[in-house]
Amino acid sequence: MLPFKLIYSDAYYLPIGQHVFPAEKYKRIHDRLLAEEIAGVEDFLEPQPATDQDILLVHKPEYVHKLKTGTLTPREELEMEIPYSPELVEAFWLAAGGSILAARHALTDGVGISIGGGFHHAFPDHGEGFCVIHDVAVAIRRMQRDDKIRTAMTADCDVHQGNGTAAIFAGTRTASALLPSAGASTLDSSSLNSALPGKIRGTHAGDVFTISLHQHNNYPMWKPPSSIDVDLPDGIEDDDYLAWLDNALSSGLRQFEPDLLCYIAGADPYREDQLGGLSLTIEGLKRRDELVFRIARARNIPVMVTYAGGYAEKVEDTVIIHCNTVIAAKEIFGVTK
Repeated sequence: MLPFKLIYSDAYYLPIGQHVFPAEKYKRIHDRLLAEEIAGVEDFLEPQPATDQDILLVHKPEYVHKLKTGTLTPREELEMEIPYSPELVEAFWLAAGGSILAARHALTDGVGISIGGGFHHAFPDHGEGFCVIHDVAVAIRRMQRDDKIRTAMTADCDVHQGNGTAAIFAGTRTASALLPSAGASTLDSSSLNSALPGKIRGTHAGDVFTISLHQHNNYPMWKPPSSIDVDLPDGIEDDDYLAWLDNALSSGLRQFEPDLLCYIAGADPYREDQLGGLSLTIEGLKRRDELVFRIARARNIPVMVTYAGGYAEKVEDTVIIHCNTVIAAKEIFGVTK
C-alpha cells in the first residue's frame, strides 16, 4: 500500500480521436501500475468533477458559458488544437476535480498524484495547446478559497513553457534582481550549448510563485513571464537539466515559502518525444522526479503532482516515464526520515 493516494478515473480519457496527444495513456499508466504491483487497487481514488463555481475561480464566465453551451468561435476551437465536444468539456471538468482531490490529499499525506491533468496552456478566457481548463490553477484557488493554503508554488517541468500558468498568476509584478544562472558547484557552464546558453529570467509574484523549466526554442512562441523562467537550449541532457532544475528550485525557495508545491511532471523533455527538442533519458526523468520530491520532503512542503504532456514515438515510453514518477514518490515518501 502506498503512503499516498493516486487520483484516477477511466473518464480522464480525452475524446479527441487520432491525435498526437495519446489520450489512452492515462488508462495504460493505471493498468501498468497495477500489473507491476507498484500500486494496489486500494491506492486509487476516483475524483468527482469540479463544480462550475470551482472553474470560475480561474476562468471567465463568458468562456465557461461557451464551453458549456458549445458556442466557441471557430478561432477559439482552433486555438485549443483539439476538437470540441460536450464530452471533452466533461473530461476537463473531471481533470480539475482530480487535481483538487490530489491537492487535498497532498496536504494530509505529503504528496498526492493525479494520473492526469497539468493542462498549463489554458488561459482564463481561452484554451490553447490541447488545454481547455487550467486544472492546477483551479486546484490552487480552491485550496485558497477553503483556507487550506495561503501560498503555492508551481514547478513546471513540461518541455513547453507554462504560459497559461504565468498569465493566470501574474498579479502585480516587480522586476527582481538578476538571479544566478547556475551554482558553480552544480553546473559547468562550458558544457552548455554556447550558441544559446540556458538562462533564468525572474520576476516576483503575489500568492503563487511560478517556475517553468522549458525548451526555449519551442511552443509557445510568446512566453509570458513566470516568477522564474529557465529557458533551456536545444538538446540539453540529464545532468545539465538537473542542475538547472536544482538551481531554479533553490532560487525560488529562497524568495518564497509555499504551503503547497504543484509539480507538473511532463514526460516530454524525453529525447524521443515528437514535440520536444531536449535529450533527457527515461532514467534522467526519474532523477528529475526524485529531485523535486527530495527537496519538497526536506522542507516539509506538500506536493500535488499532475502529468501534463508526453508524446514519445512509442507511447509505452511515455507510460513508463509517468509510472516512474509514482515510483520516485514511493521511494522518497515511503521511507521514514
